[in-house]
Amino acid sequence: MREYPFFQVDAFGDRPLSGNPCAVVFDADDLDATTMLAIAREMNLSETAFVCRSLVADFGARYFTPAEEIPLAGHPTIATALALVAGGRLALAGPLTRFHLELPVGPIPVEVFATDGRVERVVMTQPQPNFLTVYPAGAVAPLFGLVPEDLLSGAPVQTVSTGTPQLMVPVRDLAALRRAELDIPAYRSFREGADFFSAHLFCLGGVSEGGATFARHFVSPPDLLEDPFTGSATGAMGANLWQYGLIAAPTFVAEQGHWLGRPGRATVEVVGPPDAIAAVRVGGPAVVVVEGVLRLYQAS
Repeated sequence: MREYPFFQVDAFGDRPLSGNPCAVVFDADDLDATTMLAIAREMNLSETAFVCRSLVADFGARYFTPAEEIPLAGHPTIATALALVAGGRLALAGPLTRFHLELPVGPIPVEVFATDGRVERVVMTQPQPNFLTVYPAGAVAPLFGLVPEDLLSGAPVQTVSTGTPQLMVPVRDLAALRRAELDIPAYRSFREGADFFSAHLFCLGGVSEGGATFARHFVSPPDLLEDPFTGSATGAMGANLWQYGLIAAPTFVAEQGHWLGRPGRATVEVVGPPDAIAAVRVGGPAVVVVEGVLRLYQAS
């Protein structure tokens, strides 16, 4: 029998049972990708993080959905940072603690902000965004039960990647966003010939005071159909908004998950001018909700 300590953390939520849950499994160096994927299916969350040793950073991590491994994700990074502190593996160095986390895309900087020894928020710096394929609105809108007029006029439907390619779908308003409903067979067929991992629908204007955007994030089974909060896609969204002049300032608060009963908020800072974005910083709070041990029995 092999034992692995793990935490379940609600990332981008300021209280338990909000934001997006993520399981963080420690000491995962001896787990192969097949076993990691099986554990992610067992956890049945949007993502599960596996923390390993690293030769080039303070820690290493791999992220798996129930369907596949992804090279970079936001809410597992926030969750991993808090779990490292909660598990005594990362010592706080005062109000601000910096470390690097090695992911398949390479090492990324992570900052942990704390008050009186209590973590208040975690901020990750996502790599320089890549702006990839632009898709016709008429081909994309029906995948979500919408018509082209429901999308934001003048804004491209485009794949943007800060490590994981996400389809950015700017929507006209909250009403259109609420009507969105994934056509799973059509979406699967479209994605087979596309360059994105999942789809991020968003509009300007939050659902609560202070929110500048609101989003919904769709994937296809066996992954969870709608992700409560998506940090990597939020970073790509910030880059998209800033690149195309859809926001007046490069810092804002993004909201997601409220309609799923799991409200989440993130601070977004796009680094660099619109025509030369260097990176995107995405951060938010997180809380531990479960601590335990994963036991894997060897077949006899």
